Amino acid sequence: MPLLAQAREPGKVLILGDSISAAYGMNIEQGWVHLWAQSLQDRAQIINASISGETTAGGLARLPALLAQHQPDVVVIELGGNDGLRGYPLSQLKQNLTQLIKLSQAAGAKVALVPMQIPPNYGEAYTRRFYETFAQVAATQEATLTPFILEDVALSPDLMQNDGIHPTAAAQPILLAKLETTLNSILREASVSTP
Repeated sequence: MPLLAQAREPGKVLILGDSISAAYGMNIEQGWVHLWAQSLQDRAQIINASISGETTAGGLARLPALLAQHQPDVVVIELGGNDGLRGYPLSQLKQNLTQLIKLSQAAGAKVALVPMQIPPNYGEAYTRRFYETFAQVAATQEATLTPFILEDVALSPDLMQNDGIHPTAAAQPILLAKLETTLNSILREASVSTP
């Protein structure tokens, strides 16, 4: 009986994202989140709470209930792209990302922050500062910053849907490959630190 009591539950990972993680334009089983869950098999339980069109403010409104319901060991925050596309103030982006991380950490979760980039037509200064905000917040809040998820697909028309914003089903394994090492590492850390 004591051996059974010591058996570890699979780690729980909450993905709080927008269309990039919600498999926009394809079946959810084709998306990078589902592919990651498959690769982990029974080593972790992945809860995908991503919604297409979600902003950091929307995620912030939903997060407390999600944390209470799922009690995740790891929270992956993939939000901000829609804030940038709508030209929201960077101070708001920074404040919301900070609160998302703080709430997750207060609930006992390790946090991975997925940085986003926006098209250059928003002006060089805003575009650069937008991207830098993610690294600044991650460093200040001691969260793990992942690589840019769209780095290897954003400039390849054959890997992007016709809108030029959303990656195709064929791009999903590439998205996962970009994040997998970092996410698996933080999942291992969370498993080790969980009593």
